[in-house]
Amino acid sequence: QVQLVESGGGLVQAGDSLRLSCAASGRTFSPYRMGWFRQAPGKEREFVAAINWSDGNTYYADSVKGRFTISRDNAKNTVYLRMNGLNPEDTAVYYCAAGSGAGIFRPQGYYNWGQGTQVTVSS
Repeated sequence: QVQLVESGGGLVQAGDSLRLSCAASGRTFSPYRMGWFRQAPGKEREFVAAINWSDGNTYYADSVKGRFTISRDNAKNTVYLRMNGLNPEDTAVYYCAAGSGAGIFRPQGYYNWGQGTQVTVSS
């Protein structure tokens, strides 16, 4: 099966920025959409952003709208998450996932997941 690998996480201070990347292995990669989720200790995995692979339509959680930008490079089988204006509440493990045509905002709508990358924002 196709493997997804996230990178770009790290330790930053409040107000700083990061760009996460998610690369898919293999040539035969054609999901309906790609999404980013995050999970903080003791909390449920929550939706962050998603992008339709074909038409490029984007979707964002209210908590990150205006600060985060999702994009993709179809030729490189890669999806990105640009995170600006980070605050300590953004601290979490960030996961990318390949999704089906339903369930944009739910983990159940995605069938393939990466291993996650840690983002830590200090005060």
